[in-house]
Amino acid sequence: MKILVTGGAGFIGSNVVDGYVREGHEVVVVDNLYTGRLQNLNPEARFYLLDVRSAEMSKVFEIERPDIVNHHAAQMSVPASVEDPAFDADVNIMGLINLLRNSVRYGTRKFIFISSGGAIYGEKENIPISETDQPLPLSPYAITKLTSENYLGFYKHQHNLDYTVLRYANVYGPRQVPHAEAGVVSIFMNKLGNGELPVIYHYPDEPDGMTRDYCYVGDIVRANILALKKGSGDAVNIGTSRETTTGELYRTILEIMRRHGYARDAMFDTPQKGAARSGDLRRSALNIERAKAILGWQPEYDLKRGLEETILNELS
Repeated sequence: MKILVTGGAGFIGSNVVDGYVREGHEVVVVDNLYTGRLQNLNPEARFYLLDVRSAEMSKVFEIERPDIVNHHAAQMSVPASVEDPAFDADVNIMGLINLLRNSVRYGTRKFIFISSGGAIYGEKENIPISETDQPLPLSPYAITKLTSENYLGFYKHQHNLDYTVLRYANVYGPRQVPHAEAGVVSIFMNKLGNGELPVIYHYPDEPDGMTRDYCYVGDIVRANILALKKGSGDAVNIGTSRETTTGELYRTILEIMRRHGYARDAMFDTPQKGAARSGDLRRSALNIERAKAILGWQPEYDLKRGLEETILNELS
């Protein structure tokens, strides 16, 4: 099977590319390297340095004629989307439409779209959150993700282009960068490795920080492999269904890094505290029963095992 992966030089996309290559698929990567890195590229994949909004995408489709498009490329920063909603919409919506139009024109059979379970649902009382819960996007970024899902429904109805939407929880693992706001695992590791004290952001009544659902990238890769043949016209949550506070995450990372000779100073026992930032969700975790039923997927890594793999990989 020939698969075109957009954002295939980024953190998650490059891991997915590696998984597809291991499965014996022919992989084509499109990435503008805005946040992606050349060193992440799998040498067995063909690479096009290109923005998904570009008119040149039609040439890539004409040459490659992929069976599957896996769309990881995106403007992913929530603060950036608030600051410049027009740019956010241009990349995330117009870029998607460009890919969908070319998919229809050049005979792509299926479109795998990466959405955000951590963003589109908004603040919910009932945790873990199910796909049947009403989305409440609270940022332009989240709005573009939900709008994109609706465009996929239109293209399936109008042009018979099959699709699967994967709504990710908070993904962590090798190649994550410590810059994006979603990269808290990488941020903590980077700070501790450099002898700096991290900050745990929290609400006054929740001193151990907000909760999130942390899913190891290796499990994310498996979901993308299963989605090649399963999940027709479906949107499924990909996570662990488990809430972890930022404080618990920090203590787990600290314990593992200390076992490997890092961050042994007692000052790291008491991280800095900071006030929750505007738009920070208090709680988030995703119900994955639908992914189990439709994709036959469930996570294999618990948090400690995933963090151990990540830390060993990044420190080696």
